Amino acid sequence: MHHAAASVTGMGERTAERATGMNPKTEGGAGCLLAGLGATAAPLVWAPRAAVNIDGGFEGHARDLSVLFIDLPLIVLGGALVPLFTWALATRWVHRPWVAALVALATLALAVWGLTEWWTPRRQPDPGYGPGI
Repeated sequence: MHHAAASVTGMGERTAERATGMNPKTEGGAGCLLAGLGATAAPLVWAPRAAVNIDGGFEGHARDLSVLFIDLPLIVLGGALVPLFTWALATRWVHRPWVAALVALATLALAVWGLTEWWTPRRQPDPGYGPGI
């Protein structure tokens, strides 16, 4: 019984390796590398736009720390999950690891672009600059 289970497990690994041309450990490592890249790139693009809400601007009147507690974890999570899921789907459909990596990187680039186009931190009006006298 033990030998049958081991042969089925071994056959599954060889089938996965033959389908993608990659060792399953290498495939998992590449997915984790892409997830780490996304989890790093997304906050680096997000941080300059959120800086005004963190430091508060003139006399701290526009400080909104919810960008650290709500937005930052969601940005990091999305940055990690988008390329990881894209890599997993692309390796299943395409069976070529370099194509799957390019698709995952392109999806990450589109997601970061969408983040910069869509997400704008809330900015309160500056109290020192009114319509004038």
